[in-house]
Amino acid sequence: MALEDPGPREHDRIARRAGLAAVPVPVDAEGLDVNNLRRTRAQAVLVTPAHQCPTGVALSPSRRRQLIDWADDVDGVILEDDYDAEFRYDRQPVGSLQGIDPERVVALGSVSNTLAPAVRIGWVLAPSRFVPGIIQEKHLAGGGAPGLDQEALALLIESGHFDRHLRRMCEVYRKRRDVLAEEVGATLGADRLQGLAAGCHALLRLPPDVSEDAVVTSARSLSVGVSGLGRYRLTPTTGDPALVLGFGNLTDHQLRRGVRRLADAVRQAAESPPNTGTRPA
Repeated sequence: MALEDPGPREHDRIARRAGLAAVPVPVDAEGLDVNNLRRTRAQAVLVTPAHQCPTGVALSPSRRRQLIDWADDVDGVILEDDYDAEFRYDRQPVGSLQGIDPERVVALGSVSNTLAPAVRIGWVLAPSRFVPGIIQEKHLAGGGAPGLDQEALALLIESGHFDRHLRRMCEVYRKRRDVLAEEVGATLGADRLQGLAAGCHALLRLPPDVSEDAVVTSARSLSVGVSGLGRYRLTPTTGDPALVLGFGNLTDHQLRRGVRRLADAVRQAAESPPNTGTRPA
């Protein structure tokens, strides 16, 4: 199974537990590098096309077409992890790959980001040939999601409250994103953030001579929790240093205070010994 690199944490471990070889495929400004994917022996790939985790880029239209063509050519399957596509700030939500080729794409979704992770309800929209196997695996893994929770979610959707909740939260997150961007621009410099068009996290590019690990450690000592991009890499190679910043559950005051402390952490790290590279945790 091919996986985005960098990509969501622990997907490689999940693939290996299923008996698959996890094959890293680089991500660039247009998303997954499909030409690189073609050089692998993979027949399945897991992607986060609407808001790539963690870089925040959207899979470009040309790459989407290339990815569908790849699946046709190798008789492959695309697993589409649609984890936060509902929260889009620059335009309407990006269309699903599953809508382009429902016979090649398995769409995965949940209410973990839209409602709360504790609800523990997700779904799989799969080609019919996979449905019996998915049902069997889900049954063996735990028997299904709680019935009362499913009824409550169905009522929330049918009544229109779920859509209203999404619209309200999208505006809330947009404002928090704007606070984050404003404060980063004021303290760390303009054009440091990427992935701001959607979701509840952004990528902060660090100066090339600054160590991710040093910044993360220094920020933690200042009561600010951030993750280095190295934690999301599948290959232990060095790359441009960056931090993943979550903003969805923070107030404006917390965001401003946190970014100012993070700026202090970056300055402290810049004064420390030269960067020797980062490795995934």
